[in-house]
Amino acid sequence: MNDITTIDTNNYADMAKAMGIANEVATQKKQGIFLARLRINHSPILGSDTIKVKGGTYKLEVPDGPTYYAESAVMRPFLQRFMYKKFVMGTAGKPNRYVKTVMADTLNMDLKDNDGGFNCGKPSGWIEDFNALPDASKELIRSIKRVRVVLGNIELKNPKDADGNDVELGVTPFIWEVENRDAFKTVGEVFTSLAKQKRLPVQHNVTLNTQERKLPNGNSFYLPVTTLDTSSTVELTKDDQSKFSEFIAWVTNYNEYIINAYSEKNVSKNDMELDELDIDDVVDVEFEEEVA
Repeated sequence: MNDITTIDTNNYADMAKAMGIANEVATQKKQGIFLARLRINHSPILGSDTIKVKGGTYKLEVPDGPTYYAESAVMRPFLQRFMYKKFVMGTAGKPNRYVKTVMADTLNMDLKDNDGGFNCGKPSGWIEDFNALPDASKELIRSIKRVRVVLGNIELKNPKDADGNDVELGVTPFIWEVENRDAFKTVGEVFTSLAKQKRLPVQHNVTLNTQERKLPNGNSFYLPVTTLDTSSTVELTKDDQSKFSEFIAWVTNYNEYIINAYSEKNVSKNDMELDELDIDDVVDVEFEEEVA
């Protein structure tokens, strides 16, 4: 019961509670930040008689917008996270999909996934002898990717559209899910170097290029090449503080989505297990134990 009987404009917290508006701000849903997705474009985009966009370029997919391409880019990482991801091929009537875990600051723990399990099905703990595992277990583990997730600002150098035309594009908030094993290590070296020097990622720029690798069939794929600039420090601004908060909120919202999906799938699995359980056998076993 609130005993306030006079209005005090210098005590907002108590007056807001007395007037019934203390929870109004908390119930407002804040519009989340929209993050463009950075990827490496491995195959060229061909025209009728020309190459519009070369393979080995970075591509930036803007939500509900166009995709931009560039041979080089400069990223300013604000934070990194880790997760597991597994591609699941669709069957008749079911589309392709991904199983993903929550994002965490380490993979040395079990992570809930959107399929109602943990780690996308990857066994917990250290596997002492991988070759001794059954083939099915090997295939499962191979199908699950470690992902280094980088969030920050990206600036494409001399960006082009899908037709190869020059375009203007400023600094863009982005997310990059690095899942290739070699790329995972290469990008990780940036963060390791900064940590050893006790420098924050947001204070430095990283130039991104690519390097071509050949497959046995003659096709090419590309890996990132990173150049960390520690010769200069980027000064933080109020906008950076706000952007960092938005990145953290984005990760929180993503994790809440995965956890909700985990809970729904987990309940469904438990229900299925109960449906398959022979209740008569359970009753008989319990009765026999009591008699004994």
